[in-house]
Amino acid sequence: MSITAERKQELMKEFATKPGDTGSPEVQVAIITERIKNLTEHMKEHTHDFHSRRGLIMLVGQRRRLLDYTKKKSEARYKDLITRLGIRR
Repeated sequence: MSITAERKQELMKEFATKPGDTGSPEVQVAIITERIKNLTEHMKEHTHDFHSRRGLIMLVGQRRRLLDYTKKKSEARYKDLITRLGIRR
């Protein structure tokens, strides 16, 4: 269910705004999106896992707050991020 350290490093490199960037909203949203995808697949098989369902709902809310923050700070960065992640239409 969790993402591997290697996958996390790949996401950090791909979405970093500068070298060594690990905490920008873009990186955080990318990591959370990967976790949401993994949990969504888990929930398809384990429909009665209510503890994981709560964690999934909390991750979606956290991603929503980070996306709102990014949109407030820079509309261009927000649009680029959602396009690269493919989370909005």
